[in-house]
Amino acid sequence: MTDRLAHYVSDAPFDPNYDEEQETSGNRFHMASQWTIIWWRFRRHKIAMLALCLLIPSYLSIVVTEFLAPYNLHTRHTDFIYSPPQEVHFYHQGEFIGPFVYEHRMVLNMDTLKREYSENTDKPLPIRFFCSGDSYEFWGLIPGNLHLICPAEGGEMFLLGTDRLGRDMASRLLYGGRVSLTVGIVGITVSFVLGLFFGGLAGYLGGWVDYAVMRLIEIMRSLPELPLWLALSAALPVTWSPIAIYFGITIILGLLDWPGLARAVRSKLLALREEDYCVAAQLMGARPKRIIVRHLLPNFTSHLIASATLSIPSMILAETALSFLGLGLRPPVTSWGVLLSEAQNIEAVALYPWLLMPMLPVIIIVLGFNYMGDGLRDAVDPHE
Repeated sequence: MTDRLAHYVSDAPFDPNYDEEQETSGNRFHMASQWTIIWWRFRRHKIAMLALCLLIPSYLSIVVTEFLAPYNLHTRHTDFIYSPPQEVHFYHQGEFIGPFVYEHRMVLNMDTLKREYSENTDKPLPIRFFCSGDSYEFWGLIPGNLHLICPAEGGEMFLLGTDRLGRDMASRLLYGGRVSLTVGIVGITVSFVLGLFFGGLAGYLGGWVDYAVMRLIEIMRSLPELPLWLALSAALPVTWSPIAIYFGITIILGLLDWPGLARAVRSKLLALREEDYCVAAQLMGARPKRIIVRHLLPNFTSHLIASATLSIPSMILAETALSFLGLGLRPPVTSWGVLLSEAQNIEAVALYPWLLMPMLPVIIIVLGFNYMGDGLRDAVDPHE
């Protein structure tokens, strides 16, 4: 009789749920949708998430600009022309009284004709919250006067100073953000419609259509961009209303931005139109429009979104440059570029540096879009 083999038993504790958890975790990834996987990858990009957390409040603020701004856009304070920013304090003579600013006193220097401001440290002006202030029309429709922050009764509060007409720069920055931020959204909409249309036709139909579209794209991309912007912007009639000028500028930016997107769409469609599901749709009698819209475009929608996030900042910068040069939006429309146009001379830079403040939101928003676009691009295709 042969000896029985020794039987060994593991002393490790038995976890009946271990394998099941592992299997569930694997299924969670494999059964997730494409957008869910993209979101999981995007969350791992810390800088992109920080940029997203910055951009979302920025765009939400344009909905309630009238409520956030301390003053009305056109309110003038003739006694405080070129007033420097007021510092926010919390303690007065060693006693905590909450956020406040000190009263500003202005003296005209008769030798230099310069307005010289000083703080009256004996008179604190408490900052009010959720208060009644300058009247406004919410989006030009609903009258109101409720503001998030207001100056003290009978006092003033210029957290970012005032301009040459005594208008509050903080309020004008908020109102300018509504225009500058929406220019990119409207412009990219025009660009996407044209880019998807021409790129889709060139990539799917090929032949002479592809040849004609590609030659048109090459001609447009060979033209110097800035002089073309200037020429088209200068061609807008000066008699147009501010709203017409706004839409004219955004359409110009969209018309000049679509060739890059069209080339990307064309290259994708050239690769995808030979796939089995596309050939099957053709054999079943589907029209080219349905094949492009229902079968081809959804397969690289994520790439289009990543491209949009990288194109919006270029349009914001283009509007800012055109308005700065006086060929873009014009007063009474207020944008960050229009605000910067008041700081074109060395006097403003040397004596009133707070007029350059609109540069900061432009830089922050452009960097935010670039970082978010990089993170989204990595999340869409981590192997690129």
